[in-house]
Amino acid sequence: MAQVHTILKSPDGNVVFSFKLKDHKPFYQVAYKGKILISDSELGFVFKEGGAFGPELKRSKVVFSKMDSYYELPIGKTKTVHDLHSQVLIPLIENKSDRRQINMVVRAFNDGLAFRFEFPKQKNWDAYTMTDENSSFNLAGNPGVRTLIFDNYNNNHEGLYQKMPISDLKEGQLMDMPALFEFPGKQYMAITEASLRDYAGMYLSKKNGVLKSQLSPLQGQQELKVKAVLPHQTPWRVMMISDRIGALIESNILTSLNEPSKIRDVSWLKPGKTSFHWWNGDVVPDTNFAPGANFETNKYYIDFCAKNNIEYHSVIGYGGFAWYPNDWINYAVKGKYSDVTRTIASLDMKRICDYAQSKGVNIHVWVNWMALYPQLEAAFTQFEKWGIKGMMVDFLDRDDQEMVRIQEEILQRAAAHKLFIQFHGAYKPTGLNRTYPNEFTREGTYNYEQNKWLPQGVTPEHDLDIAFTRLLAGAADYHLGGFRAVKPEQFKTHYVKPMMAGTRCHMLAMYVVLESYLAMVADYPEAYEGEPGFNFLGQVPTVWDETKVLNAEVGGFLTVARRKGNDWYVGTINNNTVRELKIPLDFLPSGTFNAELYADGPETAKNPNALIKTSKAVSKTDVVIVKMEPGGGQVMRLLKQ
Repeated sequence: MAQVHTILKSPDGNVVFSFKLKDHKPFYQVAYKGKILISDSELGFVFKEGGAFGPELKRSKVVFSKMDSYYELPIGKTKTVHDLHSQVLIPLIENKSDRRQINMVVRAFNDGLAFRFEFPKQKNWDAYTMTDENSSFNLAGNPGVRTLIFDNYNNNHEGLYQKMPISDLKEGQLMDMPALFEFPGKQYMAITEASLRDYAGMYLSKKNGVLKSQLSPLQGQQELKVKAVLPHQTPWRVMMISDRIGALIESNILTSLNEPSKIRDVSWLKPGKTSFHWWNGDVVPDTNFAPGANFETNKYYIDFCAKNNIEYHSVIGYGGFAWYPNDWINYAVKGKYSDVTRTIASLDMKRICDYAQSKGVNIHVWVNWMALYPQLEAAFTQFEKWGIKGMMVDFLDRDDQEMVRIQEEILQRAAAHKLFIQFHGAYKPTGLNRTYPNEFTREGTYNYEQNKWLPQGVTPEHDLDIAFTRLLAGAADYHLGGFRAVKPEQFKTHYVKPMMAGTRCHMLAMYVVLESYLAMVADYPEAYEGEPGFNFLGQVPTVWDETKVLNAEVGGFLTVARRKGNDWYVGTINNNTVRELKIPLDFLPSGTFNAELYADGPETAKNPNALIKTSKAVSKTDVVIVKMEPGGGQVMRLLKQ
């Protein structure tokens, strides 16, 4: 019997998906511009009840459809998103008595492909316990890979990226997502997931040379991965694809694969920048008040924020101990008692919120999720009463189905109290900020907090690794704002007043290159006062109307341009090579722009904090020559005249 292929093409015809049943088992292929990227790859599931779903299948009538629409992101890297894709629904039915049915849904975009499985309500199947999802990715040839590798499902999704040909990847290792694959001819594919809801987070693991899905098991055991009542569905398995690496950074495929916003009134959502004094070591001036978790310490930072156009101040605690009463030995290690509806005796949260409001500054708080979750509704009610606007929820460190449910519950219930969420120690974004735009940012990044204890600090090369991998999934919290750059040989670990490994201009550019709707200005006030480039931190937005990648070389350099209103911000970061780049301004509309340029200068090689600021009139016909030191950067602020 001849095999019947189901073919789905992207609207531009470049991405081609092919599905077939071979010996009654489902397989798929993916090609881009005529080259196969994913060869025959088997699909299937294993359930505790009823066994495997995959052998002995037949295909029912497929249904094709198309989407060409626009939607708005109240908070994102693009304000108006064009959702243009082709879709096919492939019903798969078992050739046996119980005849379970699972539908495979595939969407082909011009910048990638995604599939998920839907479990429709059916007569003889009302619930399942899944032990394995056998989605495989049989990569063609031997592409290079950039990935994080873990030996345990319970982790904070932070680490240094490993780079190797896929053939050198050891069997059985857990690869975090997004993972970036580079094929011959500069074709790129990143694998990740979208709309992770009521399901286990997915890793990749090589088995017999083929990458296969590995789901994070429910806590306390290894066999059971997902429990669900039908109807149900998996997250989208996403392959972002292009021969231009910048297209993956520009892509909105993940939000397009999520449901529209569940928050009807978004007028209260106020993204911005924030202080974060934990990073600098809780530094306060030599003055007449005792530092600590008290009004005076917080007032010092609130006054700094008010003076410098920083929208938020974060109330954390002091010296490793939280602002709420507890018997824990530090911020992280759980004790027997905590109460986030109250403050410790030395701190009056209402007074802090009222003072901040009088200065035009908003307050958000840090909280350990294990202290927050048992009191969720009471805590959010009290936070709203105090005048808190949001919180960093920390130390989640898991992505099993239970934790995924917990995070969505936190977002949902926080929205009811007009609170935003900043997840730390958490898995990658999956585009859920479209559905819950009160998700401002996520960590899941090995970032500048490491400079407090890592011998060499976070290097500019690692910043580029983040930009070409983790940033593809969405907003990344990164402890930005360190203003003590040193040459690599001078770097030392400092828990208080940490040093930075890249130049001052590299740091400024990170505010444009990275996507985060609550970017930190994490150093202490006196570190910024009178310092070159600091005024830029008060000017740069955190949400954008449009994003373009102008220059990009994986591991080498990256230039990102972002528009807010009529103005553009352009940031370039560099690896450890002296470099000169030409940046054409042909992305600009007609007219004249006043360009404020911050660049590494002749003194930067000796003093990485040195920079040159110049201003000039430019238009779309101009080309800016960017010269960067090792670990350097450059920033442009282009104001429409």
